[in-house]
Amino acid sequence: MVPATMRRLLAFFFTVSLALPLRAEVPELLETALRKISDNFDHWAYTQTFVEKNDKGKIMRESVVRFDPSKPYAEQFTPLAIDGKPPTPAHLRKYRRQGERRAARIEEAENEGTTPTRKSLGELMDLVHATLAGENVQAATFEVPLKSEGNNRLPPEKFRVTACVNKASGAFEHIDVQLRAPMRADIIVKIKSGEGRLEFATVDPKFAPTLTSIAGGGAGSIMFVPVGRTYEIRREDFRRVKPFGDRFAVKLGPLKTIDF
Repeated sequence: MVPATMRRLLAFFFTVSLALPLRAEVPELLETALRKISDNFDHWAYTQTFVEKNDKGKIMRESVVRFDPSKPYAEQFTPLAIDGKPPTPAHLRKYRRQGERRAARIEEAENEGTTPTRKSLGELMDLVHATLAGENVQAATFEVPLKSEGNNRLPPEKFRVTACVNKASGAFEHIDVQLRAPMRADIIVKIKSGEGRLEFATVDPKFAPTLTSIAGGGAGSIMFVPVGRTYEIRREDFRRVKPFGDRFAVKLGPLKTIDF
């Protein structure tokens, strides 16, 4: 079993929270892509399949969950299968609590001046200092540095974040995160490699592309014993919905979304 410290580090690769205020200095194409994510926040219900494998390719965890942001928060996550079996009452309670925690995080993100207990990828991204790393006729790729202030878990010098934006649609094609060099996450845990990719695709031509798949993993050692994990998340069966929060006029800032 991967320790909690390493699991939290790997979980970073599956974070697409973009809780950041826009400023004029942000590259226009990147700003447009971020706004498209914000505009479509919580408007898609989907079925998500999560698979975790060890370094031998053996499946360690697998879940299939239906997410529907139009339902009350406690009912938004419905497990369909856990490790290939029907969910137990314990699983149902777990996902109900997950929905309740999501409600608390949304309220926290909505309140101005609130300092989150765990900063997300978006909160750590320094968009103002994003630079163009490359481009072609179809797309532009930006390198986005991470902030050092308040960042005690993801050292900026250790990680490289790039975001590819399609010029025609003005939407993300993919976001990549890569560990630049080995780092020690705990006294007995050393992370030697890590990477993740978030892929976006069009699920309805009337709306901007949305996040449809995530893949990533990491390798390291615990007390000199090699360990590794890979993760894959697939989202499918999309349905356009009205967010439950709209019933109470809950409105986050222009780019405030949350972890999933």
